[in-house]
Amino acid sequence: MQMIKVLILALLLTGGAWALRQPAGDQVLGSYVTSVKGRTPGQRNNALLAARRLDGVAIPAGGILSFNRHVGPWTPDRGYVIALVSYDGELVSDWGGGVCQTSTTLYNAALLAGLEVVERHRHTWAPKYIPPGRDAAVAQVAIDLKLRNPHPWPVRVRTLYRAESIGFEIRGRARGPMASVGAETQATVPPTEILRTDAQLRSGQRRLLNRGRPGVRVAVYRTPLQGRNRGVRELVSQDSYPAMNRVVAVGER
Repeated sequence: MQMIKVLILALLLTGGAWALRQPAGDQVLGSYVTSVKGRTPGQRNNALLAARRLDGVAIPAGGILSFNRHVGPWTPDRGYVIALVSYDGELVSDWGGGVCQTSTTLYNAALLAGLEVVERHRHTWAPKYIPPGRDAAVAQVAIDLKLRNPHPWPVRVRTLYRAESIGFEIRGRARGPMASVGAETQATVPPTEILRTDAQLRSGQRRLLNRGRPGVRVAVYRTPLQGRNRGVRELVSQDSYPAMNRVVAVGER
């Protein structure tokens, strides 16, 4: 735990210098920030390390940025630690837990900056730090986030990090935002309550194990604010997240 705090403090102290490497005259094409409030120290450490590895990355005109290639592998020799991570719909402890928040934040900045999405994957359940349909899951080797620069000039990633948030700016030779992004909920499914017998509880006693979460089907749209397609709404993604069961422990009868 102490090592994690030292890593976070060291990165915060150097964070203010990252912006100095940005070329003069760059404009913000799109930016996005997510909160790390309530995340574990390990998740914060991993999210910050991943974000720092992306700071200053340039994408040439027509080029593709691979999140995994720039950030991974998230192994202990690179400073990553074990933290909670979503795996096949369950929360487990694994190396690099929290990195998906970094990929999700970058994804949303890229949408606003007008970048093209080459590869993007949703989580089994939508994470709490982002609205449904706006997440971008990553996993080493198999699941990546890939973004293409369609602009006729290079763009550059700038990392923003403060005590309770992490963010990105995509910078280039135009003043943004290049697009607006919105979502439409198409359907919701209420969670099912599951009862589990617990011998430690008396008859009639109940204990909530998992609050559950409604399932949702959502469509995300993007509308360019500049260029020849200005005002023409495009479908970015359409995702269905299953309902998470509400689990209650009950005493034996």
